[in-house]
Amino acid sequence: MTLDDSIEISAQLEIELTNILDYWQNNTKDAQFGGFHGQINNDNEVIKKANKGIILNTRILWTFSRASNFYSDKRYDDECKRAFNYLFQYFNDKEYGGVFWEVDYEGNPANKRKQSYAQAFCIYALAEYYKYSRNNKALSWALEIYQLLETKAYSLEFDAYIEAFDKDWSPIEDLRLSEKDLNAPITTNTHLHILEAYTTLYEVSKNPEIKTTLKGLMSMFTKHIVTKNHQLKLFFDTKWQTLSSEISFGHDIEVGWLLLKAAETINDSVLVEKNKNELINISDTFIAEALDEDYGVWNSKDGTNGEVDMDKHWWPQAEAMVGLIYTWKITKDKTYYNTAIQIWRYIKKHIIDHKNGEWFFRVNPEGKPYAFEDKVGPWKGPYHNSRALIEVLKKLSV
Repeated sequence: MTLDDSIEISAQLEIELTNILDYWQNNTKDAQFGGFHGQINNDNEVIKKANKGIILNTRILWTFSRASNFYSDKRYDDECKRAFNYLFQYFNDKEYGGVFWEVDYEGNPANKRKQSYAQAFCIYALAEYYKYSRNNKALSWALEIYQLLETKAYSLEFDAYIEAFDKDWSPIEDLRLSEKDLNAPITTNTHLHILEAYTTLYEVSKNPEIKTTLKGLMSMFTKHIVTKNHQLKLFFDTKWQTLSSEISFGHDIEVGWLLLKAAETINDSVLVEKNKNELINISDTFIAEALDEDYGVWNSKDGTNGEVDMDKHWWPQAEAMVGLIYTWKITKDKTYYNTAIQIWRYIKKHIIDHKNGEWFFRVNPEGKPYAFEDKVGPWKGPYHNSRALIEVLKKLSV
């Protein structure tokens, strides 16, 4: 693989970006009940009465807004408005503020808990939508949720964002984001998505308070989350003591490039250089530990016994491409570029569903899809793959 192939690679990425956006534009709108379907299985069968989750719906708004900003036109204007209006009407908690975790297929609240992760994704989507639409209602709502996170979720005592709350922002015992997660009060996953949300919110608002908050967030990653081995601790108690030995390869590389993007957005030259160096180190560790011989990205590893989850989920493949292309741009070392393109070739061969569209949720070590996983669901949206293609296309064009 040589850099001379970048024109052909860009053409492939552009086609696949269009394919993904076409899939979501053509298959996911709920004509009967409004918004978007909450679940579509691997064979593209719509589960008509499935609940609708906040993560899926904010990721849909973010994706079509980001694509609109990338293309600088209004080809996805209907999808953007549809997603924003549904969020505002059905997920917006007008009594206690913030957004519900889940509504039923008719839009009635099904789970009113306040997950900090979900509030962050709503901010991220609203800020990107505002960048496209200049709809002041979107920016005002984003800033309102930002203030809620800072007053309700951020703990000055622990210097951290607490994971979850009851509907009225009161404490709850079960803080888990999903069944596979530990019941931990502080998680890396939530902090990284607050980081990306605040980055875009600062970009569109230029609010100096948000800039200060972003610097504090980056400090949390340096002090508590990123290890000397350039991987991430994932779950913590309120004293930032780690509760898990799991290493998540996708989160490692995702955090690397998101920290750099945050530093560049607030235009802090010291933090930019610091995070460039950290991304290089993260990328080197990632290449050494996260890749199978076929260049598929493994899911995770137990840091204590070294046991590897060799399944390959769709989203770490996407994040790996972005992080390694960012690193290539920093270093000019074509090793990072070539590795990213090998991962892209793996995606084309095993992760993209060339028959039914979109990407498989995950495949086994031999590259066979798990047919019971959804194409569209609470955790399966268009955000990781569309974002990766846009980010790489932008990097390859300069």
